[in-house]
Amino acid sequence: MELTLLGTGAPAGLPRPDCPCAACASALGADARAATSLLVDGALLLDLTPGTALAAARAGRSLGGVRQVLLSHPHDGPALEVPAGLPQPGRVPDGRELALLTGHRVRAVALDAPGTGYAVTGPDGQRLLYLPPGGAPAGLEQPAEPYAMVLLDVVGRPDALARLREAGAVGPATDVVAVHLDHDVPPGAESRRQLAAAGARAVPDGTALEVGAYEDVPDVPRRTLVLGGARSGKSVEAERRLESFPEVLYVATGGTRGGDTEWTARVTAHQERRPGSWRTVETCDLVPLLKDDGPPLLVDCLSLWLTDAMDAVGAWDDAEWADGGERALRDRTGELTDAVRGTRRTVVAVSNEVGSGIVPATASGRRYRDELGRLNAAFARECEQVLLVVAGQAVVLRG
Repeated sequence: MELTLLGTGAPAGLPRPDCPCAACASALGADARAATSLLVDGALLLDLTPGTALAAARAGRSLGGVRQVLLSHPHDGPALEVPAGLPQPGRVPDGRELALLTGHRVRAVALDAPGTGYAVTGPDGQRLLYLPPGGAPAGLEQPAEPYAMVLLDVVGRPDALARLREAGAVGPATDVVAVHLDHDVPPGAESRRQLAAAGARAVPDGTALEVGAYEDVPDVPRRTLVLGGARSGKSVEAERRLESFPEVLYVATGGTRGGDTEWTARVTAHQERRPGSWRTVETCDLVPLLKDDGPPLLVDCLSLWLTDAMDAVGAWDDAEWADGGERALRDRTGELTDAVRGTRRTVVAVSNEVGSGIVPATASGRRYRDELGRLNAAFARECEQVLLVVAGQAVVLRG
């Protein structure tokens, strides 16, 4: 089954008309996108958008063989003009299946937002799922058979991808293609990086894809370290990397700090950002979690883990540090990095980068700075990907 993406952008396109934002200003060439529209085997058109006929001509495709046009979501703006020779667009009621003379079968998938998703089975038996912008399946039977390809709003609804993964509808070999791309993420390398972290990819308008060809499926790093200074956006970056995965275990190493209202406000802000399906555990005992099998771990953060470890070995006292404290801390950090090396879980860890600031005035402060630098370096050696977040922008150091 061949799929031609006549457009891959949001309903208003990218760049948006008259939008002065930086993302729209840089959405040029291959990063410019018309509203999403898909042509399946030249016979089925999913979403008729302005300029579809011209987009097909640019892609070297003809709409003359289209036997069915289906709309997936309400279209704002002026009424769509149906090119001569195309059948009138329609919708398939939720849960119903449409059989085409071409051998394609189309089943309508109910969503949690206005619109309809379409599961298409080709004459060759390959299966794809297409979801409209802002939509996620309202309910999925478990276990579901994995689709060969899924096209959805990865940036706007990462939880839709998480639901599909949880139900088994998206498996390791599923080609996840991001469509309905808007100016929420800067185009180019940044959008490719963010999508790859979710196990997805984007392609330029006009691209033809063979459903069932898996060689381009991005590999999600098993271990990632996200570094950054205070309020750099490192926690947001770490959370973004896992928001399209189900049953994430958020490991908070900072505790509750009863009576500290500022700390409580920070913790609350973090909690409100997390998807509702995530679970949270407050602990610094990371090694057992890393050794166990289970869903992805998000550890926030190693800086506070180190504080707890230094408390435990008496590292703040010079005499205790010299009398076995340093050796005990090395043992603890070694045990942690060994567990990271051997883990089978997907892990995203956050840590502070403190070595570029003011030199601490106290010996204990300098000791903490030095030990955190050593811990970050040791942890990074065991990770497939390492990022440094500066002013909300992630710089890839490895991977």
